[in-house]
Amino acid sequence: MSLVRRTFATRDELAKSLATAVAADLAAGIAALGTASLAVSGGSTPAKFFAALSEADIAWDKVVVTLVDERWVDESSDRSNGRLVRANLLRGKAAAARFVPLYQGGNEPDADKASAAQAAVPQPLDVVILGMGNDGHTASFFPGGDNLGAALNEEGPVVTMRAPGAGEPRVTLTLRRLLAARALYLHIEGEEKVRTLDTALGEGPVDAMPVRAVLRQTGTPLTIYWCP
Repeated sequence: MSLVRRTFATRDELAKSLATAVAADLAAGIAALGTASLAVSGGSTPAKFFAALSEADIAWDKVVVTLVDERWVDESSDRSNGRLVRANLLRGKAAAARFVPLYQGGNEPDADKASAAQAAVPQPLDVVILGMGNDGHTASFFPGGDNLGAALNEEGPVVTMRAPGAGEPRVTLTLRRLLAARALYLHIEGEEKVRTLDTALGEGPVDAMPVRAVLRQTGTPLTIYWCP
């Protein structure tokens, strides 16, 4: 396993360090191919990181931003990851970036529409930033998810997901799409999260803690950023 754990004293220090690393990855992608792509996670954890990254001095007009996963809700909802990204990342210098949301309208999650929209995102992704729940989910790979097998094994790029711990129905990029990234990060904060991580790094089935599918793979180096 190619896995590095980096620990920071404060959330501000973590946010600045992760933003520096991601900005360098995006700048390298732009230098090599003229464009770069970034897939980010939602929730409460990444807001400080988004704010720090938004001020990175890179060619944001050549960056396409998308989401790792999304609740199937309109951006008017405070549960929308897209709303979080627009408010916290796509501002300042990063306002010049192009955003490709996963939510594509309608009452029911539509993997076909979301997959079609992903055609506008340069592949492979230059950077993927994952989060993790205390139940061991990452992206929308939830324990008990109705499409967990497809999310972990099929090409995708997008599948729908309903699960007891997921709240709203969701869509998520597949594991294959995420692991094709040139740079892969796991961003977690708090003592409970690091205990969950240590449990996930131990023995046990992937279905019980789907983040294990990311932690156990050997094809894509993973850097874990954590602070108390």
